[in-house]
Amino acid sequence: MNYCILLSGGKGKRMGSNTPKQYLEILGHPLIYYSLKAFQESPLIDRIIIVSSPNYENYFKGIIKEYNFDKVYGIAKAGQERYDSVFSGLSMIPNADISDENVCLIHDGARPLVTTDIIENCVADALKYKASVAAVKAKDTIKVANKEGFAIKTPDRASLYQIQTPQSFGLKLVIDAYKKMYEAQETNGVTDDAMVVSKFAGVDSFLTESSYKNIKATTPEDLAIIECFLSKNKTD
Repeated sequence: MNYCILLSGGKGKRMGSNTPKQYLEILGHPLIYYSLKAFQESPLIDRIIIVSSPNYENYFKGIIKEYNFDKVYGIAKAGQERYDSVFSGLSMIPNADISDENVCLIHDGARPLVTTDIIENCVADALKYKASVAAVKAKDTIKVANKEGFAIKTPDRASLYQIQTPQSFGLKLVIDAYKKMYEAQETNGVTDDAMVVSKFAGVDSFLTESSYKNIKATTPEDLAIIECFLSKNKTD
């Protein structure tokens, strides 16, 4: 029983819109629709848990009914921080399914260009390595700056990756790691799930090859790029 935790509780302040970015329409559908569709169509995903602001619960119920997204198992309440939202979704998973033979994929709803190939590769790598994150090699040279804003170091680009989602883990592994984090009350600086699993379960994540198209909608410029890719997908 493989799960997807689909995060849709962000406010998207950098988008400059009163509507959260995941609900902005592109080509006649809200952004979140495309992520939901990808996980619905993946044969390796059995259940989807949406994490949303309570204000949008009825909105999602409408989408689920309209498009027959019958893999949606439940709608969890978004938390104050990303990790709170993830744990809220994880907490909905029945105890009977909590096993490392089952995989949980955690995905940002604002990444609408995730594909079934990426999903399948993440599932396979999570089963093989216990933990996996979708990633692409960094294209640009990266500089490390000091407090004054001067470049002081240039890391080897060959070892640098841009991390995306899905981030994928054995179910028991990720749930146990999150519980340990809350018990230790050490949440400062936590920006993704791989950090939680590494710090509190001692398991480093394998970098699963993803796609440069699998971008996150953060600014208006991103929406234009996403629309371009989605339009091309329709004509291919």
